[in-house]
Parts: sequence; structure tokens; C-alpha cells
Amino acid sequence: MQLHVVNKSPFEKSTFESCLLHVKKGSSILFIEDGIFAALNKGKFSEKVKNALENYKIYALEPDVNARGMKNKVMDGIKLIDYSGFVDLAAEHDAVQSWL
Repeated sequence: MQLHVVNKSPFEKSTFESCLLHVKKGSSILFIEDGIFAALNKGKFSEKVKNALENYKIYALEPDVNARGMKNKVMDGIKLIDYSGFVDLAAEHDAVQSWL
């Protein structure tokens, strides 16, 4: 299983959509930095994220969520993690794929 890390805003780059084309069932997706905008509840990408939640565990880095004023705007089903949780996720997966 891989951890797929998305750090670019889906409004500026297609990294999240590229990730979805390559992620395999059982893997995890982590939104960090501006990538967390894909996690917006009722956002432009919420339907794609909702569908992805059926096959993948999806996380968002809480300090990045808070820094962008989105604490109460993240979709249900996305787990917020701290930096320690990020390290744990990386250690739990066989590989980490960053989408730039």
C-alpha cells in the first residue's frame, strides 16, 4: 500500500486528479499545504473526494487546515492528523508518492 501526498491546490494544478488515476485500492491519500482545498465540504471537488472515500482512507494535515481557516469546512470522512500522525502514516505504508 502507498501513501499518496497531494500538496497542490486542485484549483491550480491537476495533481489530485492525477493521483486518483494511479492510486490503488487500500492505499491512503493525504492532503497537505494547499492540497487541503480538495477537502472542502461542498466544494468543487467534493464529489470526487466522496467517491474516493469509498476505496481509500483520506487524511488532511490539521495544521495546514487551520492555517487556511478551514477547520470546520473539511468533508466528513476525512481524518485530520497532526505532524506526528503524518510520520506514522509514512511509516505504515510501503511507499510514499508525492504529487507535485
